[in-house]
Amino acid sequence: MTSDLKNKNLSILENAVKALHERRFFAQYPENPMPDIYGENADKEGRERYKQHLNNKFMELVHDGAENWAGQEESPYEQRSLGIKYPYFSAETLVARADEAFHQWRKVKPVDRAAILVESLERLKTRFFEIAYATMHTTGQAYMMSFQASGPHAADRALEAIAAGYEEQTRFPEHMEWEKPMGKYNLKLNKSWRAVPKGIGLVIGCSTFPTWNTVPGMYASLVTGNPVIVKPHPKAVLPIAIVVAEVQKVLAENGLSPYICQLGVDADDRLITKELAENPKVKLIDYTGGTEFGNYVESLPGKVTFTEKTGVNSIILDSVQDIDKVAQNLAFSLSLYSGQMCTAPQNFFVPETGVKVGGELMPYEEVVQKLADAVTGLVNNPKAGPHILGAIQNPATAERVKEAASVKGREVLSTCDISNPMFENARTCSPVIYEVDATEKESFSRELFGPIALVIKTKNTDQSIELAKEMAMNYGAISCGAYTTDEVTKEKIMDEMSLAGTPVSFNLTGGIYVNQNAAFSDFHVTGGNPAGNASFTNPEFVIKRFTWVGFREPVAG
Repeated sequence: MTSDLKNKNLSILENAVKALHERRFFAQYPENPMPDIYGENADKEGRERYKQHLNNKFMELVHDGAENWAGQEESPYEQRSLGIKYPYFSAETLVARADEAFHQWRKVKPVDRAAILVESLERLKTRFFEIAYATMHTTGQAYMMSFQASGPHAADRALEAIAAGYEEQTRFPEHMEWEKPMGKYNLKLNKSWRAVPKGIGLVIGCSTFPTWNTVPGMYASLVTGNPVIVKPHPKAVLPIAIVVAEVQKVLAENGLSPYICQLGVDADDRLITKELAENPKVKLIDYTGGTEFGNYVESLPGKVTFTEKTGVNSIILDSVQDIDKVAQNLAFSLSLYSGQMCTAPQNFFVPETGVKVGGELMPYEEVVQKLADAVTGLVNNPKAGPHILGAIQNPATAERVKEAASVKGREVLSTCDISNPMFENARTCSPVIYEVDATEKESFSRELFGPIALVIKTKNTDQSIELAKEMAMNYGAISCGAYTTDEVTKEKIMDEMSLAGTPVSFNLTGGIYVNQNAAFSDFHVTGGNPAGNASFTNPEFVIKRFTWVGFREPVAG
């Protein structure tokens, strides 16, 4: 690797490490897709580059000896195939190539690995718009979310993982002359230490956030010296394929094997995830997706796993200053990307006695109606609704929304198709809301993925807290929102939900929502409940990927 690359990216790395400690706002990659930031023609060029991929082979990845070409992606906006084909390699080939590359990559110094990986992110910056359109037409996210989540926000999460890995590997000195006083003489030893990577990493992607959820584990393994096989969801390949392609290019430019980072796609008639996961040479597995497969991943012997699974996220309503602002905020959180976010709220706990609003008690029925009216107003707004809802990624999610009537409760708000002025064939549905009694735990103790909200009528706020905690501890939770003007109640919610390993956002109104997490500040998932065993990005997320090994010998003479 050239020293120029290290010098170029070292300041970025140092700023990122500083941000890890301060937890203040930090973003290396601007989230606003403005022409004065990314270039006058960046959007147009990105859209054209995306279109060039359609109905073609994706040739940017190293594809020597490809055993086949495969691709299954469909646009949720157009409900037709993208026609993109990716080089397919068997699990055995992917592992063999990764194993060979491992012994080259592990000997590269941590600072050099970090500089190379930062360079790949700097290159990706020029492709954020292309990735945005790729994300739109694989996940159904709206344009702005597609740009931000798969572009700058994902890149910042990747940089966060690089910085954390770099810091942990350089925390201790490489060499030390160790001296112990023994009375008449001193005992002297030369000591050295190496951060030794664990082995091949496998990153299993999801269909809704193909880069944001994938790059933290991918870059955490790479920066700690482990080669990585990225196994995307077969319906959302293109966004992460672009990322892997850029990593491969930077590796090759620096005289390193591109097989240090590989994309492993499923064949059209053969799923390879289990073959990869069960291979004894695969030592690290990052997984985002459903709980059932996540539990399988965690049960595999001889693996270190980092999982994000499903959870049951809660909103606790106790007391507010302005119910209209609260309802608007919650309606947005519920509707954003049609509830297809792991942080989207599902269970809304409301006391049967009502909610204090500005010191006066608002009846329960009025509170529930406020929420329903706010959702209706949002999704029926032609200038906002389609851009907030996006499209439904999986037809099964749309069916789940329509089948929510099986929930034991009263329908407060029914679903309907939402027309998208730009995509007449878009797969859409608006949020549904059902009222459920607190005794009907079977209905609200499971994740109902998609735009489905359950209002649970409780005896009081204490029961709301008790149930939210119980759901998190037993079934997992990734987010929780709470509204209270009482400091004692606030402290109780903090204390109880912290014991359930669940972060809480209090009294959000305006432009910040429970769904959002900021790199370098918010830990995404805690690892403290069944929703997942890892967190983006605490020290454990990187230190479990390598082992400290020491060497010592007497000082000569």
